[in-house]
Amino acid sequence: MLRLASRCCWKSEMTSNDICLVLGATSVGKTLLLKRLQNILFTQPIFFVLHGFDELGEPPSTLPTVGTNLTDLTLKRKKKVTLRELGGCMGPIWSSYFRDCASVIFMVDSVNIAQISSSCIQLLSVLSAEPLISVSVLILFNKRDMHCTMSLTEIKSLFRMDDIIASAPQPITTLEVSARSGQGLQDVLHWLESITIK
Repeated sequence: MLRLASRCCWKSEMTSNDICLVLGATSVGKTLLLKRLQNILFTQPIFFVLHGFDELGEPPSTLPTVGTNLTDLTLKRKKKVTLRELGGCMGPIWSSYFRDCASVIFMVDSVNIAQISSSCIQLLSVLSAEPLISVSVLILFNKRDMHCTMSLTEIKSLFRMDDIIASAPQPITTLEVSARSGQGLQDVLHWLESITIK
């Protein structure tokens, strides 16, 4: 009984301003992104000043998420944000989590050409959802360190990204990243800080 009471209190204290949904198809790198961001903020910042974000070491092992992962990050000025990763297999019920968030990170696997069209459909579904009309959206083109990736111009053309950005009511930012190598992760942190720190 005591356990239930403490859990209810935790839930009531969490506000939508603290939650960023991390969405994308299965195996796009969402779990690795969360682990890398948590590692960057946990490790002494001086390491990254001296060595850069590209020297994060070997990536931790991950498994496809079935359900949801919560990762708390403490940004500048002690501002906390909770990244809620929803497994790609949960796509049909993502919308039940939309009311609880203030921002969205949508990841795309830039290596998996067969997944591009379904990712585009998922992205359009997310952007057209009523509860997400005013949230900030970050679209990450992941796995940019792999040699067989399409150019960013090709991917944006397939997505018709210019048309999406022009017609979407949300502020949209796009970035190229590699959760595996660390490329672009500093920009992801800057984006999170810019939308949470006023």
